[in-house]
Amino acid sequence: MDQRQQLALMDKIIRELDDLKSSQTAVLKKIAQIEADNINLGVDLLNEALPGIHEEVDAAVEKVSALVDQFKEHRDTYEKENQKFLAEPTI
Repeated sequence: MDQRQQLALMDKIIRELDDLKSSQTAVLKKIAQIEADNINLGVDLLNEALPGIHEEVDAAVEKVSALVDQFKEHRDTYEKENQKFLAEPTI
């Protein structure tokens, strides 16, 4: 795999990680909505279980966010280090 292909794959992975982060954020919002709905309902089972799930998903969102940032830095460094291989060939 040449440098351009590697860079393209890194860009794809960044998009996938961003999508994962968005999906996890959507799950977090769903959990918060269920918690809010249960305020009126008052089911103990949900009161006991949901905060822990909320905390775990929130931690996962934070981890993925950090990974996205770190991987973007890795990608940018790779691009700088391989700039001569990535430049368009002149004809």
